[in-house]
Amino acid sequence: MTYVSGLVAAVPNANKQAFIDHARIAAEIFREFGAIKIVENWGNDVPDGEVTSFPMAVKKADDETVVFSWIIWPDKAACDKAMQAMMEDPRMDPEKNPMPFDGKRMIFGGFDTVLEV
Repeated sequence: MTYVSGLVAAVPNANKQAFIDHARIAAEIFREFGAIKIVENWGNDVPDGEVTSFPMAVKKADDETVVFSWIIWPDKAACDKAMQAMMEDPRMDPEKNPMPFDGKRMIFGGFDTVLEV
């Protein structure tokens, strides 16, 4: 089964195009390093919660939108190798390709696929 790395972040609405541009560059690099599929999603129906929610998890401000993204990898080893390579790739230098959101409020993780229909 495949391996999935995913993230949730709050992006300023004014930075939507910058987010898409940043994601497009990163996606090209992820594909070079072995990603099978990259999916970026801009929130459309992401309700606030009373106990937990995506907006609460990333401390979304009123002028921000929650994004939900994932990358499908052949396996965890491929993901780990790619992530290391990404950190060393000059195209991902924050000076040249800055993240258009507050990375401190981003949540991310890796997941083993247990069912795929």
